[in-house]
Amino acid sequence: MSVLDSLTLTRIPPEDEALRAEVRAFLQEAVRDLPAHIRARSWGGYSAELSRALAAHGWVGITLAREYGGGGRSAFARYVLVEEFLNAGAPVGSHWIADRQSAPLILKYGTEAQKQFYVPRVCRGEAFFCIGMSEPGSGSDLASVKTRATPNEHGFLLNGQKIWTTNAQGSQYMIALVRTSGSAQDRHKGLSQVIVDLSLPGVTVRPIQDLSGDSHFCEVFFDDVQLAPDALIGAEGQGWEQVTAELAFERSGPERLFSSIVLFDQWLAWVRTPAGRSDAATRLAGKVLTQLSPLRAMSVAVQEKLTQGASPIAQAALVKELGTTLEQFIPAAIADDLFSREQPEDVPVELLLTLKYVTEAAPSYSLRGGTRDILRGMIARGLGLR
Repeated sequence: MSVLDSLTLTRIPPEDEALRAEVRAFLQEAVRDLPAHIRARSWGGYSAELSRALAAHGWVGITLAREYGGGGRSAFARYVLVEEFLNAGAPVGSHWIADRQSAPLILKYGTEAQKQFYVPRVCRGEAFFCIGMSEPGSGSDLASVKTRATPNEHGFLLNGQKIWTTNAQGSQYMIALVRTSGSAQDRHKGLSQVIVDLSLPGVTVRPIQDLSGDSHFCEVFFDDVQLAPDALIGAEGQGWEQVTAELAFERSGPERLFSSIVLFDQWLAWVRTPAGRSDAATRLAGKVLTQLSPLRAMSVAVQEKLTQGASPIAQAALVKELGTTLEQFIPAAIADDLFSREQPEDVPVELLLTLKYVTEAAPSYSLRGGTRDILRGMIARGLGLR
């Protein structure tokens, strides 16, 4: 059986699809004053105020259990929300990771005390999480991490470094993959996950400015950070299993399809005007849409697998690989269209500003959530080729 054989065409249930109109109307007002080149950041943009406003409507933690403050809705309800967030270009990065994977991870593996403490705060838009996976020399090869949480009489003593940690400077907590026993040569053995309060003594967060001028990636240093015993999530040594399950949530959602959508929509609106219309632009629009449609269908089908409790690792990897390839194609193709015109000076300045940002950000699309080479290896295993 191939990777795709196990995916079936799936429709978002009507009760979840019904959310779309209300969310879209709210977001149109919320982002009304944001120019397109700012909205193009979308889940890479941060607004704690907007996250709290969304939480007040029940749109943060919508899939989480009601007894912990969540909405108790299906994963398809969140899928609809995410599509609308991305298509509007809403700056939703503050709560993104906490809602997408940190709170579900805590609900699945955490103690009752951890669930009671963290999850309601996530649902209220009060607790933001970052992911502590990659390290210098241990990017997509997570099994080689060296950051160590050494058990002691007070819990764990944490030392090491994480890198490419999105929004660490705007988060209160990190869920970190660390080594609690053995050495990096032991690979999967001895890995655990811990919750780190980023306000603890010994934690240093240093933002890294990227090509676009954004500073959402960070280095995070741990120098004798004392963690309490209840910082551990799940069983000690179970970290690899947990982090593998966590990554399935990260790799197959709409954010792997729509990172360039604000630019595409802005360009499409212009090429529908007399000034922007051309046969080449029409062909390009068709090429993008005929790729985007089946990719979205694949993404929804993977979501169905996740709701059934499956772990579609290879399928999720395929969605991300193909999706980020399209996301990177869009700015390059739009640039070719705009600058091959007889009068490129007629192109609106705001469209050029959006193109500039997305072009500078696009190289990261195939890095975040797993590099292209790693994903292709996973897909090859899914196809039985290795």
